[in-house]
Amino acid sequence: MTSRFEGQETPLAGLILMSRRRLSDERGFLSRLFCPDELAEHGWHGPVRQLNETGTVHKGTVRGLHFQRPPHAEIKLVTCTRGRILDVAVDLREGSPTFLQHFAVELSEDNDASLLIPKGFAHGFQALTDDVRLIYAHSEPYAAEAEGGLYPEDPALAIGWPLAVQRLSARDAAHPLLTPDYLGMAA
Repeated sequence: MTSRFEGQETPLAGLILMSRRRLSDERGFLSRLFCPDELAEHGWHGPVRQLNETGTVHKGTVRGLHFQRPPHAEIKLVTCTRGRILDVAVDLREGSPTFLQHFAVELSEDNDASLLIPKGFAHGFQALTDDVRLIYAHSEPYAAEAEGGLYPEDPALAIGWPLAVQRLSARDAAHPLLTPDYLGMAA
């Protein structure tokens, strides 16, 4: 059987835009969201250790930018199953030629795309429609003591959010602006 996934490199090494091949007929469709064997060639290694769903009520809401510090750094596969989002990943890998650069892509219920985010990246999104749903596959379970975040409107990141940033959580609004010692991403 041929793979149901096709990976497209992004300008940030290791960050892969995944396209899913839908199987459709008069009844509807089937879209594979995750298969470790098929995703291994694109950078997924190991089992899914946690699977989460988020619902975001209002258009314009920004959630993130979150990351897990080593040794709890994780690979994520992010899929939008309802509505549309601008999905953003920021390279936090020390020594990377694209350190602190970001990649943004629209994910939606209609475009059959997912973002495969390697270890060492922060992730967040903005809801482009009301009533957005996302499914996240994580290679590691959440560890509160390893959590970090970036302020979504930090000028150093220069993320071009398409809508006015709204409804940041208190936690996300409190993330400090970037300083050289803040990230502490080294293993």
